[in-house]
Amino acid sequence: MAKDAGAQEQPPKLRMTADGGPDIGSLADILEWFLNYDERVARVRLPYVDQIFQWKQQDDKVNGVAIYPFDNAEARFAVGAFQALAENDSEPKLNAWITDILNALQDARSARIELTDAYGLDDDHELSAIQKADKLTTMVERRMYLTSSWIENLCTAEARFLGWIYQEMYGIPFTPTAPPDETSADAQ
Repeated sequence: MAKDAGAQEQPPKLRMTADGGPDIGSLADILEWFLNYDERVARVRLPYVDQIFQWKQQDDKVNGVAIYPFDNAEARFAVGAFQALAENDSEPKLNAWITDILNALQDARSARIELTDAYGLDDDHELSAIQKADKLTTMVERRMYLTSSWIENLCTAEARFLGWIYQEMYGIPFTPTAPPDETSADAQ
């Protein structure tokens, strides 16, 4: 029993293929571990988060944004994470992608907090995000609040999972790339 508990403390090891890429089955095992044992990633399985995701899918559809009709937030997260790994197949590319995710997370969190504070949306913690959004006075604010809530949950999960994979693939902890220093360019 202690062995099982110890095995759950860390994700399974990433296996690599003969050509040096991550083994898909191994990635799936690690993703499942994060969904089961990492509280911030597991949020994508919560009905509360799925409700926000379903709202976002419907809002995009109504507003002419092309969507892939995922069944739930978890599926959207998993497919997006695997696509990100496939498209960002080098250390610099994956680093830039995760850095972009963290920037989007910060922007979404700031927007959600600004609206939450301005309208006292957290006064009743029992309300869902959809119910909280109903307290906002304009459709633009509602869309901003709910979109920011979805992006915050999605980006948190993706950054945690991809950050772990980055460390496993490249043998170093993920550190965000710094934006170019504009002052040094001006000095030259």
